[in-house]
Amino acid sequence: MQRRLERRLSRAFLPLLLLMSCAAPAAQTETKVQTRSTVVWEESAPWFGGFSGAEVSVDGNHLIAVSDRGRVLRARLLREGGKLVGVALQQDASLAGPDKRPLRNKRRDAEGLALGEDGAVYVSFEHGHRVMRLDPDTGVTTPLPRHPDFARLQPNSGLEALAIHPDGRLFTLPERPDSTSDTFPLYAFDGKKWSISAHIPSRGPFLAVGADFGPDGSFYLLERTVTPLGFRSRIRSFNLDAMGLAESTLMTSGPSQYDNLEALSVWQDSKGQTRLTLISDDNFFPLQETQVVELTLAKTAPRP
Repeated sequence: MQRRLERRLSRAFLPLLLLMSCAAPAAQTETKVQTRSTVVWEESAPWFGGFSGAEVSVDGNHLIAVSDRGRVLRARLLREGGKLVGVALQQDASLAGPDKRPLRNKRRDAEGLALGEDGAVYVSFEHGHRVMRLDPDTGVTTPLPRHPDFARLQPNSGLEALAIHPDGRLFTLPERPDSTSDTFPLYAFDGKKWSISAHIPSRGPFLAVGADFGPDGSFYLLERTVTPLGFRSRIRSFNLDAMGLAESTLMTSGPSQYDNLEALSVWQDSKGQTRLTLISDDNFFPLQETQVVELTLAKTAPRP
C-alpha cells in the first residue's frame, strides 16, 4: 500500500518535475510496432522488483522472469480477449549455485533469460560475467563454458541480454559496446564453445538490455537510455544471416513513455501475430513501476 501511494504521489508531481527539467526533444515513436496493452504489476513481497530477464510461453499465458536480486519466478499472464490485463504470481525461488546455496551479493545479479524449445532455461549475469543453465523451479544453476572475453567485460555492464535461436544456439552480448569498434560483440554458444557471431552496430546513446529471437528467426534487441525526463527505449531487429544484418528500427520511445524496460520476449499468438512482451526494472525505487508492456508488429498494407 505504501509503495502504491508513493507512486501515485510521484505521478501527481510529475508535471512539476517536467517543468523543472530541461527541455527534451519531441517523442520519435516508430510505427512498425503498436502498443497493445500496458499493465502495472505489483506484489507485496519485499524481494519483488528489479526484473531484467523474462520469457513468455508459446501460448502466451505464462511467464518466467529473473531479477537482479537473485530471484526467479513463474507467473500467469491474465488475458481478456487475448489482451493482457494483469499478472498473477505463481511461485518463486532464490537463485542458487550448483551446491544449492543461494547466490549472494553481486553474483546474484541476473540480467538475461532464454527459454529453449526443449524447455531448457538459461540465465546470464552482469557480474562474474557468465551464462548458466537454470532450473526455474528450484533456482539451482549450473555453469556453461566461458568465452575469454567475458573476463574483460566492464563491471555492472556485462552479459545483459540472452537469447536462444530456434536451432538451439545461445546468443549473448554485453550492455556496452566495444570501445575500439563501437559495436556490440554478439557471442554464440554451439553447445561446446563460444564464438563471436556478429558485431551489432551501436547507434547513439542506447545500451543493450534485452534480446530474443522471433518466430521468423530475426534477432530482436531491446536498448535503453536515460534522459533528464526519464527513460527511453528502442527495439531493433536483425537478420544475422544477411549482408549488413538487415538492421531495422521497430520502435523508439519518447522520454518516460515507458519505465525502465529491460526484459524482452518475442512470440507468436494463435492468430499468427508477432508479439513483443517487455518488463521494466523498477530498481526497487518507489517512483518507478514494474510495467508489463505488450506490443505487436504492425501489419503493413500490401503494395498496389
